[in-house]
Amino acid sequence: MPDLSIHIAGLHFKNPVTTASGTYGYGDEFRDFMDLGKLGGIFVKAVTGKNRDGNAYPRMAETPSGMLNSVGLQNKGVDHFCHEIYPKIKDFNTHIIVNVSGSTVEEYVEVAERINELDNVPAIELNISCPNVKLGGMAFGTVPAMATEVTAEVRKVYKKVLMVKLSPNVTSITDLAKAAVDGGADVITLINTLLGMAIDVERRRPILSTITGGLSGPAIKPVALRMVWQVHKAVHVPIIGLGGIMNATDAIEFLLAGASAVQVGTANFIDPTVSVKIVDGIEAYMTRHKVKSVSELIGALRTE
Repeated sequence: MPDLSIHIAGLHFKNPVTTASGTYGYGDEFRDFMDLGKLGGIFVKAVTGKNRDGNAYPRMAETPSGMLNSVGLQNKGVDHFCHEIYPKIKDFNTHIIVNVSGSTVEEYVEVAERINELDNVPAIELNISCPNVKLGGMAFGTVPAMATEVTAEVRKVYKKVLMVKLSPNVTSITDLAKAAVDGGADVITLINTLLGMAIDVERRRPILSTITGGLSGPAIKPVALRMVWQVHKAVHVPIIGLGGIMNATDAIEFLLAGASAVQVGTANFIDPTVSVKIVDGIEAYMTRHKVKSVSELIGALRTE
């Protein structure tokens, strides 16, 4: 049998397939559909310092080969997560990784410090695509110096595996990746959604209440693959890749481009069991190509 297990920054994953934050709730919502223990990990939805109601409706829209969302990090805050959500999910037979978001450096630090106390959460994913309210709404992840600062401040209080999720809405993704690593990131996750919009021509108005939103799904896969490949060549930390992964072939493309693991996002809305099917598909590919360990696929793209 092929060995699908992988080590990422000291963490042992039973396979390289995980679910993307914001598309899988807290995992508990999917227990009726599948055995969560078959996943490499679950990245739960964003947690912030205080309750956030999210943006006004409508905040999701279907687009050709994808979808737009502007949910706005809706959640009930870190206290609620620690006291109400964590007890329900802490014993899942897979890694639970918390997406940490905020509007100030101080908020990121506060949430990371609280999550650090949870024994069964071995890592956090720092979402630096959030707007910095102290700098007029500019996202932390669009300026290298800001990315380094917020990562470094969280690194001071967070003692486990620190993953940093990068925004693709930048001029140079490699500069942002290097900045996050300089700040102490153990792992880079990319990509987050691309900025897009949709218009109702009959009403001559934007479909989303926020006018623009994050584009995900198959439409963004070529961009995501390119960025994973570039970052793999630029930094020496593991990468978790995502963006338009709908099947095992898509996932294998990311592994070949340099990702050590993948996240499945938008596809969960179409088929709640797709992540397990992707695990099976990777195993079948490895058997067919006589690949003994999934680690042999990482960065194995032939360009010459």
